[in-house]
Amino acid sequence: MGLERELQPVRNLVYAFALLALCSAAIIATPTKESPYLHTFFDSGMVVVSGVLALLLWDMGWRADDALTRLLAVAVGVTAAFELFHILTALEFSRDAIEAARLPKLLRPVTWPPTAHVMPVGLIAALLMRNWGQKALPILLIGLSLMGVGMLFFFDSIPPYTPPTWLGVTRPSLVSVPFLGLVVSGLYWRVRHTERLGQLIALFSILAVIGNVSMLYSQAPADAPAMIAHAARLANGLFLLSALMQMGTIDTARRMQAERNLTRVNEALEDRVRARTSDLETANSALRAEAATRELAERNTLEQLSRLRLLHQTTHAIAERVDLASIYQVVVGSLEDRLDVDFACLCHVDQVARKLVVACVGARSTPLANELDLREASKLEIDEQGLGQRARGSLIYEPDLAATQFSLGKRLANVGLRSLVALPLTVEQRSEVFGVLLVARRAADGFSVSDREFLEQLGENVALASNQAQLHSALQKAYEELRDTQEAVLQQERLRALGQMASGIAHDINNAISPATLYVESILERSPGLDVKTRGQLETVQRAIGDVAQTVARMGEFYRQRETKASLAPVNVNTVLSQMPDLTRARWSDLAQARGAAIAMRVEIADGAPTIMANESELREALINLIFNAADALPSGGHITLRARTKDAEKQGGSKSVVIEVSDDGVGMDENTRSHCLEPFFTTKGVRGTGLGLAMVYGIAQRHRAELQVDSAIGKGTTIRLVFPDATGVAAAPKPAGKMPVRELRLLLIDDDPMILQSLRNALEYEGHQVTCANGGQAGIDMFRAACDSKQPFSAVITDLGMPHVDGRQVASAIRNIEQGARIIMLTGWGQLLADGSDAPAHVDRILSKPPNMWELREALSQATDS
Repeated sequence: MGLERELQPVRNLVYAFALLALCSAAIIATPTKESPYLHTFFDSGMVVVSGVLALLLWDMGWRADDALTRLLAVAVGVTAAFELFHILTALEFSRDAIEAARLPKLLRPVTWPPTAHVMPVGLIAALLMRNWGQKALPILLIGLSLMGVGMLFFFDSIPPYTPPTWLGVTRPSLVSVPFLGLVVSGLYWRVRHTERLGQLIALFSILAVIGNVSMLYSQAPADAPAMIAHAARLANGLFLLSALMQMGTIDTARRMQAERNLTRVNEALEDRVRARTSDLETANSALRAEAATRELAERNTLEQLSRLRLLHQTTHAIAERVDLASIYQVVVGSLEDRLDVDFACLCHVDQVARKLVVACVGARSTPLANELDLREASKLEIDEQGLGQRARGSLIYEPDLAATQFSLGKRLANVGLRSLVALPLTVEQRSEVFGVLLVARRAADGFSVSDREFLEQLGENVALASNQAQLHSALQKAYEELRDTQEAVLQQERLRALGQMASGIAHDINNAISPATLYVESILERSPGLDVKTRGQLETVQRAIGDVAQTVARMGEFYRQRETKASLAPVNVNTVLSQMPDLTRARWSDLAQARGAAIAMRVEIADGAPTIMANESELREALINLIFNAADALPSGGHITLRARTKDAEKQGGSKSVVIEVSDDGVGMDENTRSHCLEPFFTTKGVRGTGLGLAMVYGIAQRHRAELQVDSAIGKGTTIRLVFPDATGVAAAPKPAGKMPVRELRLLLIDDDPMILQSLRNALEYEGHQVTCANGGQAGIDMFRAACDSKQPFSAVITDLGMPHVDGRQVASAIRNIEQGARIIMLTGWGQLLADGSDAPAHVDRILSKPPNMWELREALSQATDS
């Protein structure tokens, strides 16, 4: 049954109405118009009931942690406070009897309206603020208090009673109170299913409406309508109080009934537990018997699992290793620690010497090994009765070494070992024993069947891991060789691509400076009357153009692959060293300044202009590499010194030598780096380095029969020294000088660059030749064919190589097809590369490089016409 049905608040309301009816009848039957003592009685009763209700509601809200109940307690408590103030007005505050009798009549009508308004407003606010949390209590308390005080002052300023108005009302200031009561009743009736006190407060408000309506017709503080209103408020309070008390009584009865039911259920449960416990004890007895039976089987299983786990761990450990020494150490260590053996060692089989070589002894077995003289690398003879059988691949177990006959068994027995297992290690593919595992214990018959099975399985894994370690070592070596080869091929491809780029740059530069070379040389030869200053300036321009041409040539030579044999010629060391600062300035100066470092270079030339036999371009290449390395060793700046000097013979009958040094005061190298720096692909520069610089320098030194020395220390810098045999006094092949006389020729000049055509035509016409120019390959072929058809052939043809549509190779081939004896000279920016390589065009009598020298051009024309 629900709480509302048990509580029956409607019945309690009927009782309250009955009480109100009795009180009203008694009040109406009283012959006096006013009853001041009855007034005081009702007021006192209201204060007591309201105070008790406030305390009861607060206790219920606190225990149930219900916000609405606590807020209702605050509203009822504030109402009780104003009701108390309503009573205090009846006390005699003055000694003047007339004043004391008049004061209640003045104050009591004023103090009734705040009390009547605070109660319904508080009930409404409590319902609306129930979800505000902790802040709702102080807000409601302060708000109701201020409202009540404000109403005291307000109602004190207006007359409490008026003549009868509409419907006979004499206290119109209290008209809103019944309507507030109806609002309270409606709001709480809507929440009666969700709030436990909702129905009670709704019924409570209905009875309050009746009392407040009666007060509207009061004309004095203690007249009949006022007393009926007071009686209604007292009956209303008693109704709510009795309902709350019944609610507490019902809750207590329910709790007591629940406790009794719980006690009965608990007793029944204990009976069931006792019966179940008896059954479980019987079942446990059976289980203990079965567990005892299984325990022995489980112990055997655990022992086997322990062996398998040890085998797995050992196998996993040796599988992670790729060198035999660490594999052997893991095996003997695992046997000592996990299998609890007293001696373990592993031996290699030397099939040639017929001996066992001790490869590894366990750490705990070392004292016994010292007594047995079985230290690592010691050797044992293979006798046919004992170790010979192990070496042939069969496991032998000696349960009691005291009765054994082979020599090693007797030696083991002398140090207290009684049982031995000797296990061969075999490569399955070849059935060849390469080792023997020796394991011994001090106890006789110390190895069970499971121990021996475990050792056999372990031996197979050790043999497999050892074989894999050897294969891994071989594969690693092959992989490293393949990687080195791949890196070398990739580096060669990079160098080839770089060489092609440098070749294209050299071709464009040579084309660009060719007119300047021809015009300057022509002016110097044709104008002997130039003043000294002008001639000097032109000669400076000529040398500058020559330096550009040489730099371009060296740039192309630097990236070309060399023949095994170098073409050696006398080279002035001082001249080469003097070229180095300008040739490498972009690397050691410009790039260093870009990163905020300052590098200075100093050149110290030798006395007497020493000469060596060398390929000049390769010598420059070697020095460039050394200068680049020196610049890389100066990240914060420093000094680079190029030095040349001669060195006398160190012994009788020796020859002098020429020393070239490249020094820096940079970071230096440690001994390990210095010992590997000449190896190909060894680099300390990370991805920026190729590891080929010093290796190429070393190869150049070898081809020149020179000695390469490296001195370096950390923080003190590096000096790399090239020592060449002295070749001072060896004469170089002279170059033609002056103007070589050449008879007048009829020449066809073919090029796609108008500037080159014009400058070369002017230079050749100044030599006295008849020159016809063709702008492009096809135009040149057409002109040559027309000249042959008109019986006025050209003496020689000078053609460029790189031309659009029809290049120099096609021109040479077409001209030879027209006339087999035609003389063809190819003048190109790739001239040196073609002359030194295997890609020289067919049908060409001579290849000249741009920018052309007139003496080379005269020599080529002379040879062509002579032939």
